Amino acid sequence: MGAPANSPLRALIDLAALRANFEIFRRAAPRSKILAVVKANAYGHGVLPVARALGAADGFAVARLEEAIELREAGLAQRIVLLEGVFSIAQLRLARAHRLDLVLHDNSQLEMLEAEPAAGEELWIKIDTGMNRLGFRPEHVPGVQARLRSLLQTPSRVRLMSHFARADDDAAMTAQQTEAFLAAHSLWAATGGEVPEFSLANSAGVLLWPKSHGDWIRPGIGLYGASPCASRADVEFALTPVMTLQSAVIAIRCVAAGESVGYGATWRASRPSRIAIVAAGYADGVPRHLPSGAPVLIEGQRAPLAGRVSMDMIAVDVTDLPQAKVGSPVVLWGRGLPVNEVAAAAGTLAYELLCGVGRRAVFEYLD
Repeated sequence: MGAPANSPLRALIDLAALRANFEIFRRAAPRSKILAVVKANAYGHGVLPVARALGAADGFAVARLEEAIELREAGLAQRIVLLEGVFSIAQLRLARAHRLDLVLHDNSQLEMLEAEPAAGEELWIKIDTGMNRLGFRPEHVPGVQARLRSLLQTPSRVRLMSHFARADDDAAMTAQQTEAFLAAHSLWAATGGEVPEFSLANSAGVLLWPKSHGDWIRPGIGLYGASPCASRADVEFALTPVMTLQSAVIAIRCVAAGESVGYGATWRASRPSRIAIVAAGYADGVPRHLPSGAPVLIEGQRAPLAGRVSMDMIAVDVTDLPQAKVGSPVVLWGRGLPVNEVAAAAGTLAYELLCGVGRRAVFEYLD
């Protein structure tokens, strides 16, 4: 739907950057197939334009059934993996009708297959190696394998997967998860006589843990140009921001020393100051708890946020930026201002900022 054409708020989506990031993951794991993670509307970037731009992907991964159906109904023919699986027999039938790969992570899902035996779908068994969110514990894997053996005629339809909890910042835990998963994978192969393909590596796993690459990698946040490691910048991995959220200055205010700006009067001028008012606020995805001093780009130069983020506007101290004027371009994050840096200032993650861009932003796709 988006905003009217005269809205200054734009989310510029650079599809060439998206494909360049994809190639970084391809080069990092050249022997692996790639499941591009496009859940949550492609991390806020627009699932259909993103998926169409990633025609070289071997498949796509989504969280929910409706996301997968949207891709299928748009004509995407690649493998689509439903990361949370299905939650009812009705959903199982829909997934089969749309040729979706199912992730099984709970006994209730096995019971659905036993009630309506497998009809040709591809299955992924999720093993919980320490995330303690979804998946069968490694010691339960032989039982799962035995139940599936009675349902499936083609063992190659089954693949194994797990998910890292701290691949970005905890070497010991990641190594432990990797070893636990590989042990479960070996046990499955020894018991079943087939060596199933597997998927373990997320963005951080691909870039930092080659041992985890396996048959399929699942890059997510890195595809969109944000570093998967909070302690390391995107440029260290040669990633390019895909989304640039930009707006414009809509007013310039002059305030005297000692005067406050914004709700709660949390910011006061220590000197006679020029304040730029920018058309973007928490209704648009700018975090309300972004503190004074957080960076904003105006006319390509950094300037500090002044006072609380409000619903529709922010205030920025441009006293040292005399070229700032009404109409000056503003970048909230993206090219020139990494989303990870803005997220860190707000005490959150790049994922939340990218997924939270509001409906008032006009999305423009550049290629």
